[in-house]
Amino acid sequence: MSDGIKRQLVPGGRVIARALEAQGVEVVHTSRGSRIGGLHEGCADEGIEVVHLHNEQAATHAADAHARITGTPGCAVVTAGPGTAAALPGVATASRAQSPLLLIGVQSALTGDSRGTRQDLTRIGMPAPFTKYAANVVDTAHAAQEVSTALRACHHGEPGPSYVEISLQVLDAAAPSATPQPQDEHHGAPTRPAADPGAVQRLADLLVHAERPAILLGRQVWTTRATDAAVTLVRALNVPAYTDGAARGTLPPDDPHHFRLSRLYAFANADVIVVVGDAPLGALRGRGERPAPQATVVRIGRGRRIADAHENVGHTIDGDAGEVLASVAEAASARTGDGAYRRKEWLDELRAAERTAYERRLPQLRSDARPIHPYRLLHELDGFLTEDTLCITDGGGVALCSEQIVQPRSPGHWLDPGPLGTPGVGIPFVLAAKRARPDKEVVALFGVGDLSVTGWDFETLVRLDLPFIGIVADNSPAGPPHRADRAERDGRPAGAGAPFTGLPYDTFARMLGGYGEAVLDPADIGPALRRARESGKPSLLDVRVDPHAYTPGTPNQTVDK
Repeated sequence: MSDGIKRQLVPGGRVIARALEAQGVEVVHTSRGSRIGGLHEGCADEGIEVVHLHNEQAATHAADAHARITGTPGCAVVTAGPGTAAALPGVATASRAQSPLLLIGVQSALTGDSRGTRQDLTRIGMPAPFTKYAANVVDTAHAAQEVSTALRACHHGEPGPSYVEISLQVLDAAAPSATPQPQDEHHGAPTRPAADPGAVQRLADLLVHAERPAILLGRQVWTTRATDAAVTLVRALNVPAYTDGAARGTLPPDDPHHFRLSRLYAFANADVIVVVGDAPLGALRGRGERPAPQATVVRIGRGRRIADAHENVGHTIDGDAGEVLASVAEAASARTGDGAYRRKEWLDELRAAERTAYERRLPQLRSDARPIHPYRLLHELDGFLTEDTLCITDGGGVALCSEQIVQPRSPGHWLDPGPLGTPGVGIPFVLAAKRARPDKEVVALFGVGDLSVTGWDFETLVRLDLPFIGIVADNSPAGPPHRADRAERDGRPAGAGAPFTGLPYDTFARMLGGYGEAVLDPADIGPALRRARESGKPSLLDVRVDPHAYTPGTPNQTVDK
C-alpha cells in the first residue's frame, strides 16, 4: 500500500461516525463504557455531539425523543452484552411509537465471541423483533455501508428503529477515510409515498356527503409533519377532530373543531370515522365495543402494520398522512358548502356532550381535599402551560389521566411513552427536548414508580444545566402501617410485604443540585410551579396526591372517556 493511501487511513470509529453524519445524525446519546470510546472520539471529530447518560435505557429513550422532536434520526450507542439488553425497553418503545432510531451495540472481541467471555451474549436476536433492520458488522470495509443502510431503513415505509452491532476490531481497525456509501434501492425508496388517487377521491366523497363525521388524528400527523394539512381538512369540511398521542396540540384548545371529552359519544353516533395513523383499536371500541354499525371507518397511514392490524375495521389508505390529507382536502374543496352547513347541528351536539362531561368533572378539578385530588393537580398544571411549553408525561395512571385534562397549546409540544406505555421515559425525554429545543419551556409529569427507572439522570440535567419543571404525582402512602398492625392483619412476619412509602423527591432533587419542593395543599400548587420556573434549575415538585382517588386500569382514567 502506498504512503499516500496510508495517510488516508482512519480508525473504524471515525469511519462509522462519518456514515452517521452523512445520514443526518446530529447527536449520539450514549451510556458509560470504555469499549465504545473509539466511536465517541470519532463522533466528536466529525462534529456529532455526544451526550452521556447513566444507563442504556435512558440513552435509548433520549435518542427516541430526539427523533420525535426534530424529525431527524435518533442514535444511541451502548456497550456490549448487558448494555444491549438494557437498551431493549427503549428500542421496543420506539418501535411502537414509529420513531426512527438507530441503536449501535458494541460487540466484545470476536476472538471471545460465543466462548463465555465477559459480556459475551447473543445480541442480534434480542432487538430483532422490534427493529426494521438488524446487522452484525465484522469488517471495517463494510461498516459505513451497514450503518447507512440501517439509517435509511428507519425511514422506509412505517418509521421505526434499526440495530447495528459492531465488534471492537471494527472500531479499532483502520480503513480508507473515503469509504463509499452505496445507495440501496430498497431502503432508498421515497419517504413520503402518495396514496392511490381513487382511494383519495372515495374518501373525499364520503366526507362531503357525511352528516355526522369524526376524525381521530394519531401520532403520524406529527411524525410526518402533517399538522397544516390536518387543520386545513377539518376546517374546510367542518369535521370535529379528536387527537391522540403526539398529535395533541394540532388544534388549539379553543378551536371550534377541537374536541376531547366526547370521543366515545362521537364514535357511537358517527356515520363516517377517519383515523390517521395507528391509534389503538381500543380508542375506537371504547370499552370493548365496535364503532356504531352505521359508521364507515377509514384509516390513513404508512406501513403494512396499519392495514394488517385493523383489517377487520374499515378501509385503509396506505400513504403519507400529510400527502393524503392534503389530497383529500383538495379533492373536496369545491363541494364543501352544503355538507359543512349540515354539520352545524352535529358539532353543537358534540359540544353539548363536552360541556356535560366537563361539568361532571368540575368538583374534582376544583377540589380542596388533602391529600390532593389528581384532577386538581392536572387542572392547575393545564392552567400553568404557555404557548411554548413542551409537556412530557411519564407513567401509566397519571399519564392517562393527564390526557383528559392537560392540553398542549401548539403542535409538537406533547411527548408521552406511546402505545407501549414504557415507564422511565420522562427524564431522558426532558434531556432530548432541552437539547433539541432550548428555547422551549419543558414541563414533565411523573408517576412515582416511573421516575425511579431513570431518575438518576436528573444529575445529567443538572450537569448539563438543562432547567425544566418536574411534577411528581406522589400517591405513595404517607407512611407504613404500624409493624404490629401489619403482622396481625397479614398473618405473616411483620417485615413481609411492607408497602412502598413516600420518598422525599424534593430532597432528591436538591441533593443532586436542582430545585425541590414538597406540595401538600392544593392552594400551593400554582405558586410552587411558578417558583420552580423562576429557579432556573432542573426541578422536582413532590405533590402528595390521594392514592385512593383513582386506581390504574379503572374507568376513572380511561383516555377516551
